[in-house]
Amino acid sequence: MDIGSLFTQAARHAAKFREARSNGMQRAENDYAAEIALFSADLPKSGLPAEQVLEELVTKASPGLQLMVGPRFFAWVVGGSHPMGVAADFLTSAWGQNAGNHVAAPAAAAAELVAGQWLLELLDLPREASVGFVTGATMANFTCLAAARSAVLRARGWDADAMGLFSAPPISVVIGDDAHATVFSALQFLGLGHDRVVRIPTDRQGRIVPEAFENACAGIHGPAIAILQAGQINTGGFDNFRRLIPAARRCGAWVHVDGAFGLWANTVEARRHLRAGVEEADSWASDGHKWLQTPYDCGYAIVRDADSHHRAMTIAASYLPMAEQGERDPSHYVPELSRRARGFATWAMIRHLGRDGISAMIDRNCRAAALVADRVSAVPGIAVLNDVVLNQAIVRFGSDSEPEEADRMTDSVIALLRERGEIFVGGAVWRGRKVMRFSVSNFQTDEKQASWAADAIIRAFHDVEGG
Repeated sequence: MDIGSLFTQAARHAAKFREARSNGMQRAENDYAAEIALFSADLPKSGLPAEQVLEELVTKASPGLQLMVGPRFFAWVVGGSHPMGVAADFLTSAWGQNAGNHVAAPAAAAAELVAGQWLLELLDLPREASVGFVTGATMANFTCLAAARSAVLRARGWDADAMGLFSAPPISVVIGDDAHATVFSALQFLGLGHDRVVRIPTDRQGRIVPEAFENACAGIHGPAIAILQAGQINTGGFDNFRRLIPAARRCGAWVHVDGAFGLWANTVEARRHLRAGVEEADSWASDGHKWLQTPYDCGYAIVRDADSHHRAMTIAASYLPMAEQGERDPSHYVPELSRRARGFATWAMIRHLGRDGISAMIDRNCRAAALVADRVSAVPGIAVLNDVVLNQAIVRFGSDSEPEEADRMTDSVIALLRERGEIFVGGAVWRGRKVMRFSVSNFQTDEKQASWAADAIIRAFHDVEGG
């Protein structure tokens, strides 16, 4: 096998995919069933040359690839996998470093250490906090809440890491009604239960109602965890940290913030007020593969008390090297021992864009979302249901006087937009009604792309309306 030729072949296909489709159809040509038909085959008895296998993989996969890296993919909050991050990730795969510990992979551990320090500065979080590089916000929430579970029980004289939850004091979990589904999943995985929580009402932007939160906290007497949100997944709304965190402190709760994309508002001066007071929390979850544009998968579990973080995550065995005083062992801050060296792509993206480049990109995305919201909401029969404070807009089509017909029309507009492929949007249910979700989180999306998207949405609405 000629390694150089094989890697060049893969890079050529990667570049062709990006260059040929960035301004083409913003959806896959094949659906799931069609891709199963392409890939289905009997187990091979003998192998094929690597170059031939690569060509076959590209041929089969290409029709079923969504253009998530494209500038007009707005269905979910996903980053565009910036070419710089992808290039670093190519090398990460080629280097084959198991980033489990600093002795086995010193360069990977060093890149994580420095990239973590840069992240704390970019997000303006406590510089003494520890950072674990995980798969995404799902595992970041899980990791932070594991540290929280350990800490609040230890404060009551119970070692959950050693003894588990059997006979442990019950933990009260206070959470908003519109928290992200992955936070409830993390609670499930940790044995705290996704339904055994105190759910707090939220306002029309998905933000926790402060009075209800304060009343709930006042009734708690025992170990407690409060979960807040920076960037609600549909509206982009931020909880009132300046008011909620002190209320949680009064009942002794650990405060965790799910900030998968919202924490990045700190990089833009005009958006920084949204996250005011968030630095007073105890832990934070965020993503790199959203607004930092790293390739999948990459997330960050950030914990103020590094000892609690370390205690909850440490994996110990006689064959594993021990960290010396002052050394950071990556495996002490994440659930995995064997894992990808995610720090390389994070380091490369921050080094490439710098603080100014990251700020400009996020500001550009926010302005693009506002432009689309302003344009479409000016059309009779189209309503934007949220305050577009960040990069999220939720749009409804039709008349409020005929809600079922508006649901049908909203579904029809989404379906038509996907069929045409000019842009790719998603659907959701908000306050019991169908909406179109419009999320802007790609480094290539600017006001020109936003204007194109607004035109496409308005055309689709008029065509459905007239149909």
